[in-house]
Amino acid sequence: MLVRLITLFMLALTLAACGDQLAASATAIASPQPAAPTSVQPAAATLVPRTTTPTQPPAVPTAIPTVPARPTPKPATPTAIAAATATSADSATAAVALEARHVFPVQSDGKISYGRFHHDYPAADIFCPIGSLFVAVTDGVVDFVSREDVWNPKVNDGATRGGLAVAIVGDDGVRYYGSHLSQIADGVAPGVRVSAGQKLGLTGKSGDARFTDAHLHFGISHPTTPDDWEVRRGEISPYNYLRAWQRGEDATPDLSQR
Repeated sequence: MLVRLITLFMLALTLAACGDQLAASATAIASPQPAAPTSVQPAAATLVPRTTTPTQPPAVPTAIPTVPARPTPKPATPTAIAAATATSADSATAAVALEARHVFPVQSDGKISYGRFHHDYPAADIFCPIGSLFVAVTDGVVDFVSREDVWNPKVNDGATRGGLAVAIVGDDGVRYYGSHLSQIADGVAPGVRVSAGQKLGLTGKSGDARFTDAHLHFGISHPTTPDDWEVRRGEISPYNYLRAWQRGEDATPDLSQR
């Protein structure tokens, strides 16, 4: 019995001691001691790798090219013509003469002859064998064609005296006339364009040449109407020009001589 009492008493003491320890622990928990200051180290900077895209320099604005203003062209200053220079008509004639090409009007394998003078008006009778070529003296347009020999010696009309004939107006502004032909070349008609040296017909004895030696009557004149036979038969002497063309020289007739 006594032993049980002693055991209970010891147990009570043990419990009491445990209770005091628990109370002390609770008090310590209830009143915590200030924590020792913790030295906060600054966080090490984390190096974040940069992107690999290279930094572009700031965009430079594209310069707009400045187009220099074109000066307003000044009107061309007319070139003064000195008083001593030739007139515009003379200059135009000279320009045509430089561009013109002239050839002798007859091509023949036989003998050709002509004189310096003609009987009662300026012209030339070029004697040559029948059938020689009568050619265009220069580039131009056919002005007159007579394809029929209607000359009557009893009437002796000047308009029909030439028999078969052709006249052209050259690009040089001169009319060239050939008559007493035996044949007109095919295709030769008024208004047809011809070139220097082109065949216009064949020489012969038509018209009033039937009573003379065969020849080509050759006349140089200014252009008029095709039926103006008195002009087309000749206004200036062809002799000097025939001589020049026969030598192969290019000479344009000067109609101011008429």
